[in-house]
Amino acid sequence: MDDRMQLEKILRIDAEGAREIDDPVIVERPLTIYINGDEFVTLLCTPEFTDMLALGFLRSEGLIGNINDILSLREDKEQGFVYIEIKGSGLAEKLYGKRTITSGCGKGTVFFSVLDSLKAKPVSSQVSVSNLQVLELVQMLQEKAVLFRTTGGIHSAALCTPEDGVYFCEDIGRHNAVDKIVGLCLKNGVTIEDKILVTSGRISSEILVKAAKLNIPILISRAAPTTLSIELAKKLGITLIGFVRGRRFNVYSHAERLS
Repeated sequence: MDDRMQLEKILRIDAEGAREIDDPVIVERPLTIYINGDEFVTLLCTPEFTDMLALGFLRSEGLIGNINDILSLREDKEQGFVYIEIKGSGLAEKLYGKRTITSGCGKGTVFFSVLDSLKAKPVSSQVSVSNLQVLELVQMLQEKAVLFRTTGGIHSAALCTPEDGVYFCEDIGRHNAVDKIVGLCLKNGVTIEDKILVTSGRISSEILVKAAKLNIPILISRAAPTTLSIELAKKLGITLIGFVRGRRFNVYSHAERLS
């Protein structure tokens, strides 16, 4: 069986009565990231691409700018540890007062200030997408989400061009799924700022800020945005598209990127 799932004996109750069955359940594990020898943060995640998750988390939080900032990366899968040596020091001091408990799965932590994000430079990009491509990209995301269809307990995200997907990842956390993609892009030298981010989960402010930090111009989801994410999208120059269902969707900001 896929190591991201394990079978649990459960009591299934339906119209036929009650019976004991083996049910596939998504695996959740802690991942502790050490930076320059110091314990930095523990993420709750699905045990796949965990080294890329650690790498993408550092990039998304602005602790590194590119792969050249990484001196070494070592993973202990048995213990659930990732040890990273990066250029520079004084991370705790830089991040003092910036930690925010997110609305994501597992009460994730990100290191940003909403007020800081409102002052950030808006995303500038000529990337555009057609109405049909919006629908096709979300359809592609759903088709690839095999683990969700099996367990019902996971989020998915994809980095795309207007025509096709580049990377696809799944995780119990929306942030983790995106950060795994960011890590893969860093490792393989794939540009992010000319792509589209498609996600299965709701678009809250921290997901919007994550996209802005990465200079992603278009953010698409099957789910709904929040008022703060819409406000940030308008100020930060991001085209925000939600509720992509069937043949319809809502555009909340910067509709000029729809061709």
